[in-house]
Amino acid sequence: MAKLPITNNIRRLRFDHGEMTQSDLAERIGVTRQTIAAIEAGKYGPSLEAAFRIAQVFGVGIEEVFSWEE
Repeated sequence: MAKLPITNNIRRLRFDHGEMTQSDLAERIGVTRQTIAAIEAGKYGPSLEAAFRIAQVFGVGIEEVFSWEE
């Protein structure tokens, strides 16, 4: 499977926000820890809603969490 062109800063943001765990983030946005792990690893592209929810948790714009690399 090819790597997605969407990259993210979720791991850094989690640690910048009190070393938040994947489970904590997952619970706050209503997905499983496995989903967060897959998004963070670039193996799964989040839904638009999940992407906005993640940005909201960290109090940043979506473009500070995700970027598109062709």
